[in-house]
Amino acid sequence: MKDEIANEVLEFIQKSPSCFHVVNNIKAILKENGFTELFENEKWNLKEKSKYFVTRNNSSIISFVTSTKDFFGFRVTASHSDSPCFKIKEAPEMKGFGVTRLNVEKYGGMLLNPWFDRPLSIAGRVIIEDDNSENGIEERLIDFEKNMALIPNLSIHFSRDANNGHSIDTQAEMMPIISTDENLSLKNIIAQKLNVKEDSIIGSDLFLYCNENGNFWGANDEFISSPRLDDIECAITTLKGFLQANQNQQNSKYVNVHTVFDNEEVGSGTRQGADSTFLYDVLKRINLSFERNEEDYMTSIANSFLVSADNAHAVHPNFASKSDPINRPKVNGGIVIKFNASQKYTSDAVSSSIFKRICKKANVPFQIFTNNSNVAGGSTLGNISTAHVSIQSVDIGLAQWAMHSPYESAGAKDAQHMISAIKEFYLY
Repeated sequence: MKDEIANEVLEFIQKSPSCFHVVNNIKAILKENGFTELFENEKWNLKEKSKYFVTRNNSSIISFVTSTKDFFGFRVTASHSDSPCFKIKEAPEMKGFGVTRLNVEKYGGMLLNPWFDRPLSIAGRVIIEDDNSENGIEERLIDFEKNMALIPNLSIHFSRDANNGHSIDTQAEMMPIISTDENLSLKNIIAQKLNVKEDSIIGSDLFLYCNENGNFWGANDEFISSPRLDDIECAITTLKGFLQANQNQQNSKYVNVHTVFDNEEVGSGTRQGADSTFLYDVLKRINLSFERNEEDYMTSIANSFLVSADNAHAVHPNFASKSDPINRPKVNGGIVIKFNASQKYTSDAVSSSIFKRICKKANVPFQIFTNNSNVAGGSTLGNISTAHVSIQSVDIGLAQWAMHSPYESAGAKDAQHMISAIKEFYLY
């Protein structure tokens, strides 16, 4: 039987093809659950035991539930809204050879080969001139929701050594074909989609995404595959745990905080990334809103805890030698706690022990990830966030295969594991 929670995750991912859609859909869920929207350019007048959220760039979002004025600290989870993909360049049309192609560039550390021969669509945001708005522009989300483009592979007849390894020239080989019309204008297509005048469009942030639905597979439907599992799976499952915990949060001495940053896949170094002041600004404003002083803020930070939730590598049965000989997370094996001696992950003996206790209380299995000592690993947003807000932290995730492919795979049972553990974390 297909897991109901995993199916909800796949449905959320399907309707969230860009970081802007992820945040917009989270906003809708928060509003349905009684959260009030705040704005960074307005003063905040927060109330005790109330629910709020604020966005930055419409691609990052922080939601929180206040406690009493004398709250003890913050309980924070952090994940990210972006995924590796192709970003469409300005003036993108490339004409010739009887077709129009789109000029694109890589966003994040992509597995390039799986992008060939896949149906691709276009999503993102479009900026339109609007003299009636405060700053003269209006931001619109766009998602074509259809097969708009494709990057055809080169036939084996022209590339006899293709299966022996091939270095891909992105600019030459990975420009997606969109039409046989060599006069095609992408801006014109966008204007028609949005029902606006073409000359009113003055900017855009557009991305290509894999237009394949998420699916269950395996003899017992025990696996899921989908675009953007990394890291939207963590974004939505931590949100569900956050919301479930807050139904029983009336007597908590902590402010519960749910954070989704943008631009993790390109280093987080933006005003809406983990390497910004966004989390610091929000926590500081919560403190100030309750007329607490700097000393109160410092003590509350010292009493706080952050869970950095970003998917983890499962041991690959065909490439087991790439994994650590001992610490080999399996799909459907529960929460993965991630360690790295070079401090690319924030987990240490203390923070991991606290989270292990949380998992045990939630009756959720956990497992350990460390890199093979000969294989350099990736990093995530935990240590970047704690460089700005120095709170105790642990790095976790859900085990998956084919990370940074346009179509990734994971275990169907693990989504519920994350929800249960995060709910317990907020109640801990």
